[in-house]
Amino acid sequence: MSRISDTIQKTWFPRVFPFLLFIAFIALERLIDFLSHYYAPMVTVAEYDSYIFYPVKTVLVAIVLLSLWNRYTEIDMRRVFSGKNLLIGFVAGAVVFVLWINMDREFATMSKSEGLNPFIIDNPLLLYLMISFRLFGATVVVPVFEEIFWRSFVIRYIISPRFEDVPVGKFTWPSFMISSILFGLEHNLWLAGIIAGVLYSMVLYRTKDLGTVIFAHAVTNLFLGIYVLSTGSWQFW
Repeated sequence: MSRISDTIQKTWFPRVFPFLLFIAFIALERLIDFLSHYYAPMVTVAEYDSYIFYPVKTVLVAIVLLSLWNRYTEIDMRRVFSGKNLLIGFVAGAVVFVLWINMDREFATMSKSEGLNPFIIDNPLLLYLMISFRLFGATVVVPVFEEIFWRSFVIRYIISPRFEDVPVGKFTWPSFMISSILFGLEHNLWLAGIIAGVLYSMVLYRTKDLGTVIFAHAVTNLFLGIYVLSTGSWQFW
């Protein structure tokens, strides 16, 4: 128990654990999809696993973030609401959104994805709950844990393993390029992801404020959610 407690107290833990928890659910979905090719009873599970796991992982990661919130000393949401930072975050988020939906090309996609279509759910209550969870997860939860991981931990850890001593928004070419590429490779639309990583990092360098980057990421995902629901472009979900 003492080893677990010591790990939780490490400065990297609150910045890494929420990301790993979310990724663990994605890995579980991939495993189920893989097994469904060899074990017939898993086919039905694979068809609906995303609809089950998304609300679960969204709630669990949100709870973890809230429980660890006082340790995210690099986030000051009050700075986001300055006129300049709001404008920078909004414009950057909108630009990433426009690029994202226009870079859905075969060569820039890791694998063909049907995405998550909530309208396969017949029950109206469950349908709207699924849409609410998807929008809340994409717009609130994902921007927070991804930016804490990529633009607070990874980008600074590349500069120095003692990342907590590196000022937020410190620029070096290696940290900028490596973190942007890795961020892109996390996404199915890898090229759009790399461009997004570049632009979010530029927001960080310009404002020196992680909260503004979180806001920009949230704007992107909100616009994307509205676009997906309006057009039925489920591959983006």
